Amino acid sequence: MAAAEENSALFPIFVLTMIALPLVPYTFVNLYLTFRKKSQNINCRCSACFRSGKYRKSIFRRISNFSTYSNLTVLLLWVVVVLLSFYIKHINTEIQIFEPFSILGLEPGVSEPEIKKAYRKLSILYHPDKNPDPEANKYFIDYISKAYQALTDPISRENFEKYGHPDGRQGLQMGIALPQFLLNIDGASGGILLLGIVGVCIILPLTIAVIYLSRSSKYTGNYVMHHTMYAYYHFMKPSLAPSKVMEVFIRAAEYMEIPVRRTDEESLQKLFVLVRSELNLDLRNIRQEQAKFWKQHPALVKSELLIQAHLTRETAALSPHLQRDFKKMLALAPRLLEELIKMAIIPRTQQGHGWLRPAIGVIELSQSMIQAVPLSARKATGGSSEGYGPFLQLPHFTETVVKKIARKKVRSFQDLREMKQQERAELLTQVAGFSEAEAQDVDIVLEMMPSISIDLTCETEGEEGIQEGDIVTMQAWITLRRWNNSIRAFPHAPYFPYEKEENFWLLLADTSSNDVWMSQKVNFMDEATAIIAASKAIQELKEGSGASAKEIKIAVKEAIDRVKSGSRLVMAKFQAPSEGNYNLTSYCLCDAWIGCDAKSNVKLKVLKRTRAGTRNIVSTDEVPPLEDGAEDEDEEGDDDYDDDYESEYSEDDEDVKGKDAKGAVANGSVHHEDAKGSSSDDDGSESDEN
Repeated sequence: MAAAEENSALFPIFVLTMIALPLVPYTFVNLYLTFRKKSQNINCRCSACFRSGKYRKSIFRRISNFSTYSNLTVLLLWVVVVLLSFYIKHINTEIQIFEPFSILGLEPGVSEPEIKKAYRKLSILYHPDKNPDPEANKYFIDYISKAYQALTDPISRENFEKYGHPDGRQGLQMGIALPQFLLNIDGASGGILLLGIVGVCIILPLTIAVIYLSRSSKYTGNYVMHHTMYAYYHFMKPSLAPSKVMEVFIRAAEYMEIPVRRTDEESLQKLFVLVRSELNLDLRNIRQEQAKFWKQHPALVKSELLIQAHLTRETAALSPHLQRDFKKMLALAPRLLEELIKMAIIPRTQQGHGWLRPAIGVIELSQSMIQAVPLSARKATGGSSEGYGPFLQLPHFTETVVKKIARKKVRSFQDLREMKQQERAELLTQVAGFSEAEAQDVDIVLEMMPSISIDLTCETEGEEGIQEGDIVTMQAWITLRRWNNSIRAFPHAPYFPYEKEENFWLLLADTSSNDVWMSQKVNFMDEATAIIAASKAIQELKEGSGASAKEIKIAVKEAIDRVKSGSRLVMAKFQAPSEGNYNLTSYCLCDAWIGCDAKSNVKLKVLKRTRAGTRNIVSTDEVPPLEDGAEDEDEEGDDDYDDDYESEYSEDDEDVKGKDAKGAVANGSVHHEDAKGSSSDDDGSESDEN
């Protein structure tokens, strides 16, 4: 009985320990990350972002940000910890060790007469005949009498002095820290214990397994439905024009599951009138085109209209139900667009190349989504190949403002960025009619816009030149600069209601064949991870080239300094194609800003194989033929692309004519050429930006 009481008393301590072990470090880590995030303010501070309420820390927003499932669970567990601590501190049951000498008030080793004398004294105080108190009677019987018997019996006393117990040597006792009612395996208590064992050991693991398997069978690791990936892969075409990317994007299963209510019909009809010019309808057959549009699946109609409402900033006409659906769509948009980019650059050919044109189209759609800029604003105009879309991402800018400043020969976004601050302020206040505060907002946004540079080299490790079939190592340093000297920042996006990190996509592509040879996503938010990756990559590269330990140490230190100063290292390998000269292009495209991308020409010279050894070279004869109808789709896609707006990354006719014909796999050397197309025939590699 005493052992059961002891185990029951230890149960709260056991529970407290099991809760505190994961809870304490988890809480400290979250507090550290929270204070670190608050200490580094990377949000846009313009008035447009402030009015959007996205970064406004009102009491309601603070409560809503705190009231997440994880935070509430942590708070509840801390309440349980406090209550358990209070209970354990004030628990009444104390474990008392049987000590005969202490009970009688004697020192160990005293004689038997002294024991009898002490017993008589205590009997006068606690004997039932002398003291009618029930507590005294209980203490006399349970402790004083047992202590006297243990010390007066020679065998019991000897056992106690040798082994610490009157009954002699005791075996090891082990218990379990569970409540006493669970340890009484009789009646209903046995059923409770059995139920607990079955629940913890069988039902709980099965429940977790079922939830995990059901979710993993429906979603990918990036929390995108498998059906969405199938649809994106199926509808992605190599000739997909930028204006046609929207039709693929809205086919996500997540969007198809959003309910279409009968009450939404009226609001959608009004919305259709507002965004009709953005729907790529043939104006010559407008009635037939409208009828065809409304005959689509209702979920597709609703998704496209809501996305176009966001791009045209016409969301005020949405009903409350549509507003909720609209916000849900925008919350899903970033990761859906990222998966759509991956579907464009996933290896599709025998050489493992992706498709350039749809990849650029998806990134342009992502830029327009974050900045809420209509795709029609990206059309090339007489004064600018990029349209007036980049201007619309600045606060207080409209199409009318762009036309006003164009009269002052500010016809491209780059012209506005390169102006001196005083000249730009005078232009905006005197010509565009901005106030000083509005002009200051424009400067704030321009200061945080990124400027990207690419330093790219390609070489065969340990060999001179690049020969066909060689494994080429591409090393690219992507450097980011801002006027406000910061590296980490969230983009200015007052119309996008959620925080969105800047991501940059590095593409090495052959524009003449529409092939993406290499692709990599680059992020500037996590400096620590970038330092580890760059150090490891440089160390492996130098060790492979036979550098000394000192040289490796110096190279790693230089790489770390470059990362801290705002650069990121991208390393990739690809197999050299067949002999010939290849005019490649390296792109670094931002998925959140318009007009902040970098592009440079890369000339890759591949030599005929002269070194010993063979490589797994893919011959052009081994490339499988196109499926039936594929050529027709490509030709049709090219026609559509000519009719749509021209991407700012489209090649000029002269550049396309200057490209060499697509060859097979080979080995050679790399050269970069500048924007004017100048090139060098020397072996090696270098990069010049546009």
